[in-house]
Amino acid sequence: MTERTELVEHGQLFIGGEFTDPLGTEVIEVISPHTEQVIGRVPHASEGDVDRAVAAARRAFDEGPWPRTGLDERIAVITRIKDAFAVRHEEFARLISAQNGTPYSSSVMVQALAAMMVWDSAITVARDFPYEERRDGVLGPLLVRREPVGVVAAVVPWNVPQFTAAAKLAPALLAGCTAVLKVSPETPLDAYVLAEIAEEAGLPPGVLSILPADREVSEYLVGHRDVDKVSFTGSVAAGRRVMEVASRNLTRVTLELGGKSAAIILPDADLEAAVAGIVPFAWMINGQACVAQTRILAPRSRYEEIAEAFAAAAGALRVGDPLDPTTELGPLVARRQQQRSLDYIKLGQEEGAKILTGGNRPAAQERGWYVEPTLFGSVDNSMRIAREEIFGPVICLIPYEDEAEAVRIADDSPYGLSGSVWTADTERGIDVARRVRTGTYSVNTFSLDMLGPFGGYKNSGLGREFGPEGYGEFFEHKMIHLPAGYREA
Repeated sequence: MTERTELVEHGQLFIGGEFTDPLGTEVIEVISPHTEQVIGRVPHASEGDVDRAVAAARRAFDEGPWPRTGLDERIAVITRIKDAFAVRHEEFARLISAQNGTPYSSSVMVQALAAMMVWDSAITVARDFPYEERRDGVLGPLLVRREPVGVVAAVVPWNVPQFTAAAKLAPALLAGCTAVLKVSPETPLDAYVLAEIAEEAGLPPGVLSILPADREVSEYLVGHRDVDKVSFTGSVAAGRRVMEVASRNLTRVTLELGGKSAAIILPDADLEAAVAGIVPFAWMINGQACVAQTRILAPRSRYEEIAEAFAAAAGALRVGDPLDPTTELGPLVARRQQQRSLDYIKLGQEEGAKILTGGNRPAAQERGWYVEPTLFGSVDNSMRIAREEIFGPVICLIPYEDEAEAVRIADDSPYGLSGSVWTADTERGIDVARRVRTGTYSVNTFSLDMLGPFGGYKNSGLGREFGPEGYGEFFEHKMIHLPAGYREA
């Protein structure tokens, strides 16, 4: 018997660092993807609430202490936030699993502790970042400064809500920026835990607001004239719209968008290790992850062997209640996502691909937005199921002749976010990694290291998150010319 999440209700919004009544009366109902029942209610932020939040952030940046506070003091506040994540990580994991269907067995790490690691890694980067440096210019000495960009609009999705929020808020706040976090209507409940943590950590008034709202209110926030920087994670279509709206005010943007990443299995790979390493990250978050290894490239010389091994592993995944600790694949976040996956499964069959396992709703699940873990074989990379981001538990197994063709197929995509290669020769794997045009790559493993840059080529986005490269996205650069012959005392 799995513990169920009781109905969670919040009547206020977190604006400018305090809980306050919303201006409107509209409510967001949070629906369990497992039971299809209401599990939460929160206010739906209005455009007026956005105006209040942005005004508070503007005042806090222009007049408040946070941008002028010493780095050590900002780090102390962010450390308290990070430490609170460690204390409340199980609460985060359970809330997020209940809202978006992530199996609790992986949610503890993927949804909660990974977010804590983002906050922690940002602190490490902030300590060593070059905020100011001296240079010898052509006409005399220069002082180059990096100063906080200003008011940040952080817009995050429902699949990894706290991980993506941390990827934006941790560097923004450490840099001295103020922020308005817009959370998805599918997963607003965990955001209230973050608000409580931020309030207790001692952020000054106005520095952080958190607003649950739909796409229309997001667009209003992104286009707000008092926002200096937008950091967005979501689909390519939404990213294009964010860029279009933000461009009206020449607002700076960072976009972390979609992916159709390829895991290349070279002929010399240890198949058991490759299956064990790829399967969790092909079907991670029930296939609802931008970095998921959704194309598996197999050499024709071993194709049948590889197909059999992956079909067996996918078919053995335990499907069920996301709050059951034995579940390995849960429901999709919403009925629309379930139908999207089922439509692509039908399309793949029409295109001539062969279902090796899955392909239906699980017979054992009488309700909930479930789709079986599905593996297609006989896939050509020109098929839509191989080119378009499905964002569901549908994976393509694609054959190749030689290494050059494997790299070509991996690169033959409008995306370039992630990828991996599996081989007995690590140096050979590194050579493949250098040749594939994608922002993040792994050799005989899969990981996202928060001390390195994360982001994509092509339609997978603009800019980077994590590491000094991601931290630098929240700064403006200023050049100060000094008189010839000047030497610092």
